[in-house]
Amino acid sequence: MKADKQRFVHAGLQGRKVKLNNLLHYQKDSIVSRELINRKTGTVTLFAFDKGQGLSEHRAPFGAAVYMLDGAARITISGKPLSVKAGEMVIMPAHKPHALKATGKFKMILIMIRS
Repeated sequence: MKADKQRFVHAGLQGRKVKLNNLLHYQKDSIVSRELINRKTGTVTLFAFDKGQGLSEHRAPFGAAVYMLDGAARITISGKPLSVKAGEMVIMPAHKPHALKATGKFKMILIMIRS
């Protein structure tokens, strides 16, 4: 049982069809997250950002992909801003500075690859 918990945080989602937008709800003036998969080799996390919320510039030792499920955001990678909206994806390279800012409410899936 412990091994399953480490591999899939929400085992109840396994083998089921789910609507990602319904798994997490916006909260006023907040960023909300729900980790869906957590493995040694990477994670999949769902986020909901209220308008004006964001993540300040930081670096990560791993590459990641952000897929926008709803709304709009500005993602800046190495000083280059990108306007991203629902249905679009951005791949963020490892070790490059990046930041996110909600230009409106938005939901995204973050896929972090550790190997």
